[in-house]
Amino acid sequence: QVQLVESGGGLVQAGGSLRLSCAHSGRTFSTYAMGWFRQAPGKDRLFVATINWSGGIVRYEDSVKGRFTISRDNAKNTLYLQMNSLKPEDTAIYYCAARSSQSMDLGTTPEYYVYWGQGTQVTVSS
Repeated sequence: QVQLVESGGGLVQAGGSLRLSCAHSGRTFSTYAMGWFRQAPGKDRLFVATINWSGGIVRYEDSVKGRFTISRDNAKNTLYLQMNSLKPEDTAIYYCAARSSQSMDLGTTPEYYVYWGQGTQVTVSS
């Protein structure tokens, strides 16, 4: 069983930055594809970014391209999401997700992932 624990959320003004972290409990983190999703009140859980097992392939949702950066440190079993130039519309609960995969494919839908964290709140004030 894999446990994911997000941290780093908070309240920030528009234009500010936050760095989210997701700690993976397993000893085989380097064999997992990882993703970030977000969910605003009353809305569906939406794709933000994904990264393959090695960190060599990433993909972003269009609205965060150029502002967010997904990365991973396999030695520390940790996934990151650096968020810059934050906007009020980025306000949501952010979730990390994991799926054991060493393929080239990346998942951009919630159904692709097997394990989920509890989420961390990000609030961007205008």
